[in-house]
Amino acid sequence: MSKPIKQIIILGGGTAGWLTAGTIAAEHMSHSDSGVKVTLIESPDVKPIGVGEGTWPTMRGTLKKMGISETDFIRECDASFKQGAKFAGWVTGQTDDFYYHPLVLPQGYTEVNLANYWQQICPNKNFTDAVSFQGYLCEKGLAPKQKNTPEFAHVANYAYHLDAGKFSQFLQKHCTEKLGVKHVLDHVTQVNPEVNGDIKSLSTKANGDLLGDLFIDCSGFKSLLLGQHYQIPFISKKHILFNDTALAVHVPYQTETSPIASHTISTAQSAGWVWDIGLPSRRGVGHVYSSQHISDDQAEAELRQYIRQNLQADDSQLTPRKIDINPGHREVFWHKNCVAVGLSAGFLEPLEASALVLVELSSAMISEQLPETREVMPVIAKRFNQKFRYRWDRIIDFLKLHYVLTKRTDTAYWVDNCRSETIPDDLQELLALWQYHTPWHNDFTQVDEVFPSASYQYVLYGMGFKTQPSASQKRANTNAALAKQHFQHNVQLTEKLLRGLPQNRQLINDIKQQGLHKI
Repeated sequence: MSKPIKQIIILGGGTAGWLTAGTIAAEHMSHSDSGVKVTLIESPDVKPIGVGEGTWPTMRGTLKKMGISETDFIRECDASFKQGAKFAGWVTGQTDDFYYHPLVLPQGYTEVNLANYWQQICPNKNFTDAVSFQGYLCEKGLAPKQKNTPEFAHVANYAYHLDAGKFSQFLQKHCTEKLGVKHVLDHVTQVNPEVNGDIKSLSTKANGDLLGDLFIDCSGFKSLLLGQHYQIPFISKKHILFNDTALAVHVPYQTETSPIASHTISTAQSAGWVWDIGLPSRRGVGHVYSSQHISDDQAEAELRQYIRQNLQADDSQLTPRKIDINPGHREVFWHKNCVAVGLSAGFLEPLEASALVLVELSSAMISEQLPETREVMPVIAKRFNQKFRYRWDRIIDFLKLHYVLTKRTDTAYWVDNCRSETIPDDLQELLALWQYHTPWHNDFTQVDEVFPSASYQYVLYGMGFKTQPSASQKRANTNAALAKQHFQHNVQLTEKLLRGLPQNRQLINDIKQQGLHKI
């Protein structure tokens, strides 16, 4: 039990495996003789899912900690900038129905809750435009920084869109060449237990038994260690989040100079929604839907119609790839000396790019709190399980929020999403509270929420939710003057950024040719 944790075995590559390997190897100096050794095993025959093309802003810090150049990343991963998500057709389904969930916080977010004053001071503006500039930038196709802005720095907060397959290869090269990660391409044939139930080693066809002190399961939906070996139950969330199938396709641009959207476009359909992600070389487009509400053929027809109408592209040569989704997660994520990261821990749906941010958060916590010895591992495992059960529950609430506020009654899918028995209790309580109090910091218990109260504000008021002014607010409008200053500052900042920022494609072209300045 007092044996130090010196050898980490990661089963599975892909984005989850290589991000986890790089995060741990960089912090624990795997390239040095005294560092923690990281070995990643992956089957040469298993290809990654490869459609996780949207990230959160946290990815900038993750890449920076791993010692990765942002210029190299953008060039080699077909990456572009992401400033948020545009939701079209989610409220009424009409052509003028859209709102933004940007990646910048509302102006003055730490000082004053502008949601209390928005309709009073800016009655003719939607909430996002009243409190932030980023919706305007996205509508104009502008980038979140200038070509002389250093690597990972920003003018407007941003994340990335990327080619998941190229990203995995890029991370693999960096981890093995710069960070000391050992890469084993082999088939795992057996999991060998210790007397106490821990995993002792993994048997492989060509490399024998690979011994480890901590095993990280990144084996995808199969969940070979946590799910199959340890039989940790899977908790389905299909009764809350209905979407269980996706059709994905790559769509070429009409020309090499076609604009690149600097946001994810999420367009509601009859029984799901279409994602549309702009990369420099192509668009990643897919339809995620509920097979209980629409057939595969109908879903494909809606996807093709979207491509023809919205992208003005020829869909005749496109063959969508079908991906089955089982929305839910494992009962626990760390058991004995095994922890699951990525799809092996669970998956909900592509909405709001929550899958990759969970990989980042998981690998960061494992690395930061890596147990010194086996003796203290149960304490860290308990904390990890508590933290991530809370995070999964909050993400489920936030994703469901996008569905329950719809006014659409044109299909059973949208009607069923609003049935109270499909809405988690915590979300129902918050919605009741928010009828009289706008979302704010104290509505959530964690300082590092995946989706803070600002995100709830953007979705709530983007979808037309009404909060009645409380009696106390009517009596004490002490922050009205401060709020007015922030609304005015947002107008000035918006005008300045609209004048000063380049087109998204122009910046990406500049980076490919000249690179970004190093910090």
